[in-house]
Amino acid sequence: MKVLILGGYGVFGGRLAELLSDVADMEIVISGRSQAKADAFCQALTGEAKFTPFAMDRNDLAVHLANLRVDFVVDASGPFQDYGDAQYDVVETCIQMGVHYLDFADAADFVFGISKFDAAAKQAGVCVLSGVSSFPVLSAAVLREMARDMAVVSVKGGIAPSPYAGVGMNVMRAVIGYAGGPLKLFRGGKTTRAYGLTESLRYTIAVPGKTPLRNLHFSLVEVPDLRVIPPLHPEMQEIWMGAGPGPEVLHRILNLLAKIRMRLHLPAMTPFAPLFYWVLNRMKFGEHRGGMFIHATGLKNGQPVERSWHLLAEGDDGPYIPSMAIEALLRQHLAGEAQPAGARPAVEALELADYDALFQGRSISMGFRGAADKRQPLFRQILGAEFDRLAPQLQALHLAADQGHWAGEAEVSRGNGLFSKWIAGFFGFPPAGSAVAVKVGFTKEKDGSEVWVRQFAKARFQSHLRAGHGRKQHLVLERFGLITVALALVHREGKLYFNPRSWQFMGIPLPRFLLPSGGSFEQERDGRFHFDIVLAAPLIGPIVSYKGWLEPAENHQSAAPATKL
Repeated sequence: MKVLILGGYGVFGGRLAELLSDVADMEIVISGRSQAKADAFCQALTGEAKFTPFAMDRNDLAVHLANLRVDFVVDASGPFQDYGDAQYDVVETCIQMGVHYLDFADAADFVFGISKFDAAAKQAGVCVLSGVSSFPVLSAAVLREMARDMAVVSVKGGIAPSPYAGVGMNVMRAVIGYAGGPLKLFRGGKTTRAYGLTESLRYTIAVPGKTPLRNLHFSLVEVPDLRVIPPLHPEMQEIWMGAGPGPEVLHRILNLLAKIRMRLHLPAMTPFAPLFYWVLNRMKFGEHRGGMFIHATGLKNGQPVERSWHLLAEGDDGPYIPSMAIEALLRQHLAGEAQPAGARPAVEALELADYDALFQGRSISMGFRGAADKRQPLFRQILGAEFDRLAPQLQALHLAADQGHWAGEAEVSRGNGLFSKWIAGFFGFPPAGSAVAVKVGFTKEKDGSEVWVRQFAKARFQSHLRAGHGRKQHLVLERFGLITVALALVHREGKLYFNPRSWQFMGIPLPRFLLPSGGSFEQERDGRFHFDIVLAAPLIGPIVSYKGWLEPAENHQSAAPATKL
């Protein structure tokens, strides 16, 4: 199979080429205006696929297509918002030449309008799919999954790229171009007008059992979903899609400029695109992680329901996700699973299960959450469906919070520094010792929070645990006296880890670089609940660590009566 990628050495086209580099039965023509860039890109690629550099302008496609004899044309150039009156020239050329067509289009009107070529594409026997990327292919697949047991009424979604992912100039031109400009939005059950980047919300992307992204600022962007998703869900009343790029200070400057343009009816800010491109691709700091979310409300058996889907991508894997939909379709076609002829938005091209296969072997995870329910035990609230995947003894202990008592033994060690000893003493942490008798009592408060009372021999200390909200959503907030630590519950390889994310003193945020850590976790071993808690701090060193086992107090012969806790 021979594939021509327009903009082949650009951000999205280049990543697509990398994803397909292992396909021995494929020749990929990397095209762009610069022969030197195409040559250099092809020389840097490795793999079994054949790569051919070819300099051309997308406007000259008709001249070259007959000689190239390709099976597919992939348009990864853009920005699709700027194609003007001849925006579908490449599409029409492909249909006339009997060549299949796919694109990365993010312009809502462009993708929505592709269906007018359906009859011509069917007559030519070719497949023409537009918007073959995360929005709307992945988002549509998620909503179809949700619609299996609910009627989707309202949708909010967003994508948050890693600050290290890099942004192409064409993407930057597109975003700056529609910032503050009108775009079509489905709201109140009808198509209405909104303005790009002038509406914002905050959201925490949190796959159950994984460390959440930090609470992020998302702003309304133009994506195909705004127009092509509502017709698929008859009960839908509104849809909103945003992006949460960092750094937030630059994002908010864009918000301000967008609102100024909207209110003063100014022309597009496209001339500023090179400046924002230069700044954004140099302000790379923070965690190398990205994500995506879809949050839907609707009806099930006449009752209101709420469900959300979350995706997290670690490191360099995230930036490849937008190119994976086209990768999957090309691989399917090569395997004899061709898409039907015709022209349409790519909203039904892939299912969520197809993405499961694409994400295999990568640091990408996804999962669903229901609405928060304070009646549930705290750890079930935070972990969602992942709670049911915990080992039985871990589940049992955290279900004991209604009024449970467990007992066992522990080995305790303390830091040797004067400051670490002072901290341990201040909070009542136990002294060092081996085979120390341990008793733990749990009490659930009316607001759903929990009080844990720990007694190591004669040393007794307690903490108050509650579910975070707002910017601390999907985290456990554990308070020791005047100090509160926000913890992410991470389930990995049978262990439940407590990863500190931030901390406060009397509600005042403390510096993150001083945040205590230690790699604390729980696990089940030999049918017992085991804990391994380590508390250490930068500049101070180890403070206290204790590890051991627990079992229900009624099973523990040496356990004191519950009332003594």
